Amino acid sequence: MKTQYYTATSLDGFIATEEDSLEWLFSLGDLDQSSYPEFIANVGALAMGSSTYEWIITHEDELIAEVDAAWPYTQPTWVFTTRELPAVEGADIRFANGEVGPIHEEMRAAAGEKSIWIVGGGDLAGQFYDAGLLDEIIVQVGSVTLGKGKPLFPRRALSPALRLKSVEQMGESMVELRYEVRRGVSA
Repeated sequence: MKTQYYTATSLDGFIATEEDSLEWLFSLGDLDQSSYPEFIANVGALAMGSSTYEWIITHEDELIAEVDAAWPYTQPTWVFTTRELPAVEGADIRFANGEVGPIHEEMRAAAGEKSIWIVGGGDLAGQFYDAGLLDEIIVQVGSVTLGKGKPLFPRRALSPALRLKSVEQMGESMVELRYEVRRGVSA
């Protein structure tokens, strides 16, 4: 069981545009030819920020066309927000506010032997990192630049250092990097 930040970024380090759009990502490859199918099969609970959640619910039509559902996940999902947001009918969504630590315990219980996926955004993943709860960062780097937008991981990760575990090319437009988050190790 791990807590993993699995995401995609532009070459210049942005996970979304300034308007929180992920559309830049869709032309870079086929999700089924990535590590995603294997990854999601081992996920027992999800955490996401409100911007990611809002992007998903405002793109319901595209999701229905892509995955035949308005909500693409069967796992319980905690949405971290300070605002009141609409729920998706039939989805196991739990709205959370405050420190990630106590909520992480609930997520662990729900996930069982499976992993927790920090879906997005970068600041939420950073909060799990700050609390010492992030085990792994899996990032797929796309061959585009956005110039500005929402940063991949707006934190300093100098000590403890991240340890590169693997690098895998995915087609002509993506590369996947896997990092272990090392605790208590000086950089």
